[in-house]
Amino acid sequence: MIATFIPRHLSAAGITLAIVIAMVAQASALAADAKPANPGVREQVTFSKDVSPILQEKCQECHQPNSIAPMSLITFQQVRPWARSIKQRVITRQMPPWHIDQGVGVQKFKNDMSLSDQQINTIVRWVDGGALQGDPKDLPAAKPLVSDNEWKGARDGYGPPDLVVKSSEYTMPARHQDVWYRPMSDIPITEPRWAKMVEIRPTSLKGRKILHHSIAYLVLNNDPEAVNTGTSNGPSAGNSPADLVNRRPQLMEWAIGKGYDLFRPDTGKLIVPGEKISWDQHLHAAGEEVTVGSEIGIWFYKKGEEPKKRSYLIGFTGIRGGRQSLDIPPNSFAQTEGFTALKENTLIENFQPHFHLRGKSMQVEAILPDGSSQILSYVGNFNFNWMTNYIYDDDAAPLLPKGTVIHVSAWYDNTTANKNNPDPEQWVGYGDRTVDEMAHAWMNVVYLNDAEYQQMLADRKAKMAKVNTAQNRQ
Repeated sequence: MIATFIPRHLSAAGITLAIVIAMVAQASALAADAKPANPGVREQVTFSKDVSPILQEKCQECHQPNSIAPMSLITFQQVRPWARSIKQRVITRQMPPWHIDQGVGVQKFKNDMSLSDQQINTIVRWVDGGALQGDPKDLPAAKPLVSDNEWKGARDGYGPPDLVVKSSEYTMPARHQDVWYRPMSDIPITEPRWAKMVEIRPTSLKGRKILHHSIAYLVLNNDPEAVNTGTSNGPSAGNSPADLVNRRPQLMEWAIGKGYDLFRPDTGKLIVPGEKISWDQHLHAAGEEVTVGSEIGIWFYKKGEEPKKRSYLIGFTGIRGGRQSLDIPPNSFAQTEGFTALKENTLIENFQPHFHLRGKSMQVEAILPDGSSQILSYVGNFNFNWMTNYIYDDDAAPLLPKGTVIHVSAWYDNTTANKNNPDPEQWVGYGDRTVDEMAHAWMNVVYLNDAEYQQMLADRKAKMAKVNTAQNRQ
């Protein structure tokens, strides 16, 4: 695997060029790997036996009739016309939408949907070998098709949510400026409950065409501990705009292409009777009239199994100096960075980069109190259509001491090379509209006292020692 880590000294233009070179090199390497060591002995790769199981496992969730993908990839007849396009998308790792760099930072995730090198090589060999159908008897058993706007959590084996809270709906005309729809919803519970997983979705499959993002804020009822106080951003600790946003309790942020937030074991979010959800929903017109709202599914801990720790959703900023400092000239690349101090020992549960149409790359770095640093995650080929949430494995989730600074670096492409760019002739500043820009890293965090932090460090060290011992014995 060829990493697309970009040295800090490169310019924004150099960064983009480096990304392209790395992607081309990766594609060439994968294509080369696909060639057998002995050209005279080549096992024939077919759709029925080799490719269909891969598409079924990693692609058909979206690529099926009446779903969000532009084409169905179930039968050979449906797939064959797209063979070369599929090859190009998988060797550049544009599809499936798992765009995190696989050579930098944390590499263990609970929801990894990426293709393995072997799976990519199989698809490359199939296309290069003529994209043959093979024997239909080799096809795997068909998976049930998604007939409705399903919960991804249920699909992944967590069962249906215990509670669903819906917003009212808004009808968006076929052509209209962006709309922010902010209704309120009651939460129908009669006793305090802890959420272990949450998922937001549009109220209809068609609504996915116009709902860009949806945030479920909690309107509290005498629960001050739900307010985040563990981070500081800006010269006036606790009073900068970013701080004020992060102090507002959020159940979840959802955006195009995102799944659920699964909190690590023994952590969650407390919901108290009498609280409400204040929705922040961004809608944009899609050429036809669509009516949509949002709904949040909540999976609760069982009574008697309540967690000990709260999870807080933080939008770590990638823009230093406030929103007014984001200024992207026409036909150009740009770079910004932001810094947020951790006032408590912190465990980071996930990483979700957030941009609009000009966003290109985002890197999250931890600058430790001793002056050393480590890259947590890097996405070098961001795709606006897929706000993928990368949920760290329990033992791989970054564990950081108080005093650490989270450094978010963001790069933008406001040129014609960016296929998502609506108008490279425009200056672009910060804003909520889809044609404006922003940059932050959504991360759920858990705070630890000193004893808990040291114990978790010791536990991880002991586990690593066992793994190393086992490997040495092999």
